[in-house]
Amino acid sequence: MADAAKTDTKWVYSFGGGGSDGDTSMKNLLGGKGANLAEMATLGLPVPPGFTLTTDVCTTYYELGETYPGDLNAQVEQALAALEASTGKGFGDASNPLLVSVRSGARASMPGMMDTVLNLGLSDVTVQGLAEKAGERFAYDSYRRFIQMYSNVVLGLGHDTFEYILDDYKEREDYNLDTDLQADDWKEIVRQYKAAVQDERGKPFPDDPREQLWGAITAVFGSWMNDRAILYRKLNDIPQAWGTAVNVQSMVFGNMGDTSATGVAFTRNPSTGAKLFYGEYLINAQGEDVVAGIRTPAPMSHAGAAEVGSDDVPLEQAMPEVYAELAGVADKLEQHYRDMQDIEFTVEDGVLYMLQTRSGKRTAAAALKIAVDMAQEGLISENEAILRLGPSQLDQLLHPTIAEGAARDVIVVGLPASPGAAMGEVVFDSAEAVRLAEVGKAAILVRIETSPEDIHGMHAAKAIVTARGGMTSHAAVVARGMGRPCVCGAGSLQIDYAAGEFRIGGRVVKRGDVITVDGAEGQVLLGEVEMRQPDLSGDFGKLMGWADKVRKLNVRTNAETPADVIVAKEFGAEGIGLCRTEHMFFDAERIPVVRAMILAGDRAGRVAALDKLLPMQRSDFAEIFRIMGDLPCTIRLLDPPLHEFMPHTDEDMAEVAASSGIEITTLKYQASLLHESNPMLGHRGCRLGITYPEIYQMQARAIFEAAVEVSKETGNKPVPEVMIPLVGTRQELDILKAVIDAAAKAVFAETGVTLDYLVGTMIELPRAALQAGQIAETAEFFSFGTNDLTQTTLGISRDDAGRFLKAYEEQGIYEKDPFVTIDQDGVGELIKLAAKRGRETRSAIKLGICGEHGGDPASVTFCHEIGLDYVSCSPYRVPIARLAAAHAALKEH
Repeated sequence: MADAAKTDTKWVYSFGGGGSDGDTSMKNLLGGKGANLAEMATLGLPVPPGFTLTTDVCTTYYELGETYPGDLNAQVEQALAALEASTGKGFGDASNPLLVSVRSGARASMPGMMDTVLNLGLSDVTVQGLAEKAGERFAYDSYRRFIQMYSNVVLGLGHDTFEYILDDYKEREDYNLDTDLQADDWKEIVRQYKAAVQDERGKPFPDDPREQLWGAITAVFGSWMNDRAILYRKLNDIPQAWGTAVNVQSMVFGNMGDTSATGVAFTRNPSTGAKLFYGEYLINAQGEDVVAGIRTPAPMSHAGAAEVGSDDVPLEQAMPEVYAELAGVADKLEQHYRDMQDIEFTVEDGVLYMLQTRSGKRTAAAALKIAVDMAQEGLISENEAILRLGPSQLDQLLHPTIAEGAARDVIVVGLPASPGAAMGEVVFDSAEAVRLAEVGKAAILVRIETSPEDIHGMHAAKAIVTARGGMTSHAAVVARGMGRPCVCGAGSLQIDYAAGEFRIGGRVVKRGDVITVDGAEGQVLLGEVEMRQPDLSGDFGKLMGWADKVRKLNVRTNAETPADVIVAKEFGAEGIGLCRTEHMFFDAERIPVVRAMILAGDRAGRVAALDKLLPMQRSDFAEIFRIMGDLPCTIRLLDPPLHEFMPHTDEDMAEVAASSGIEITTLKYQASLLHESNPMLGHRGCRLGITYPEIYQMQARAIFEAAVEVSKETGNKPVPEVMIPLVGTRQELDILKAVIDAAAKAVFAETGVTLDYLVGTMIELPRAALQAGQIAETAEFFSFGTNDLTQTTLGISRDDAGRFLKAYEEQGIYEKDPFVTIDQDGVGELIKLAAKRGRETRSAIKLGICGEHGGDPASVTFCHEIGLDYVSCSPYRVPIARLAAAHAALKEH
């Protein structure tokens, strides 16, 4: 162990044995696991004693070049001595050995992402003392487990090395199960394991308990920077700077026979949120056996068994007194922490021990139900309930499920580990899932069992199916956290990785075949199945109602088709923040007219074509106004360059030439005239309106005629907000506002109806942001087009950024993709500056954003903090923005 200079910092905190140095408020320092172990011990619960090396040790270790602070060893020795005194055992003692577990414990739960070592302290000497107290078979079984785990986690040897030795031995001795092996068998396995370590390392397996301890501590700190932990932190926005704590805890054994057990339980169902004490256990097993998915465990209670259709004997029946005590502890923990708890426990010879409690990972559906139920039970407030559901989790609730009455060709049934439904191609390894996702294909990852190394494939896949494992296995826990449908423990699956297929009875499903996963029912179906949209009433409506009461930001939608507008309004959109009129031009009936307008040789020709488009546009806008009623509708006038509407392939050119009567050579020549080297910064946006004002005249007239028509028809007062894109100077806006005002004046005079309207602009150029004070003299609103503002500020093409942005994120140049989350230091500064200068000129100016950032929770928080009036996003992200806005309002206090 390398040491740096000594400090006066307290690095080690003890827990259990009648007291604790810390408590749950110290989660940032002790990690979630260490803080909760200390709290449980303080509550008088049966916690095996131990000590925690703080997250500061981790961060200091890396700051010092993977070197420990100088006084850490002395503090660990002091805590170890206290642990020996508390347990009455000696670390390395030949007759009464103290064995410990070494586990990670970051402040944010990262299940399965970092390393664990159990049974540490066993050696050729101490195993004799354990054998005297607990029997030879148990002692040597524990010893071989320790050698395998330590060799993998600390020494870097593969699991396969040891699995091969064990499988080979069982085959030679004609054993089927591990439980068939007796003491002498395990002694021989230990001998072979140690020989394998010697062969691979060139030196023996470490026998010194302190060398073992520091090896394990260093490995756990090292696992903070392993690939799967780094990816998990990225997926869950966990900062690297937080570090992890390490917990050293005296071992208790669930594998000492039929009066011992181990398990994982939840105080409520983590998939559905139902108020049901829920979990799984294994008799005569260690904790890793439950979560690793190697054996499929039994349910906790009769009710839990009925829910998953299990015939296994529940803990409630197998150990009724232990179950009653555990249920009481679970209730006490939920009341204390005021949240659903995920607890790990061990029963050693009939005595219950609590190994961990933490706020349980849950699906979005469960999070919603638990939050609403707890608020209605009076356990938490409505505002706390809002904060219990992360805005990004709503994505899970907005996904489809299998339609009622849909034909189901069920090929296998397992445990309903994570709800939702998904279709995709069968893949058998994580790399394959990632490859399919990169080319836009849906993959279903099918594995015998998953491990933390599969994290990238699970994220890439649309759903996960495993042959082994229960509701608390790695696959189930990670899938629920990611919102992926998952079926676990589909035991009848016979998976052949080499052949790229799985079998069920006489049926064979091959790699690339399409299957559907119903995570709520635990079913895997062959082929594609009809889906239905989610029901967002009930608890969802209740929680969103609470959120709407506290948020300050309004939420609008980016939509232009009636279907999208209806969906957005049902999701709670309070107006349209961006209606992209060019999307309407691509309709098969309209595109020929648009092309005729583009190809016209003079203004008269363009106007003739535009006159044909006018009733089409008017109809579009009228339908939107009917749906939105009195809510404001921001309609952006034509933005993209005209070449986007032209045919591009020779085949398309020939078709257009034939239908329009224009020679193909003439058509190609006209198209070539529209070519631009950099169209994103070319003849588009307001520049089209300046050079071809008749386009904007037609669109403005269509808007106002539609608004008047709907006003007469319904009695509502539509509120058009006409938006001019890509303005860089006040003069551009002055010229085009005059065009719009003239159209409004003419329509109002012709119809005898006058309506309120606004004229404003998109701020999507740095110059516009800098000149916002002047532009606001004309503009009545600003809508920040953050997609283009990000491109023009950073000088990065969104379409080409994929080639290098990932490297920029990995190297910390950008913390997040700036096209997903607003770059607050650059783009954000321009938005703040423009908002400030705009309001100095026009105090009542309306300010919002309409880029895709409007549905990103971090960007919504930024918009709240700088005082914008609204955000606008795609229809299915409206609920996410509403909840994110509520979170931002609640967290500012």
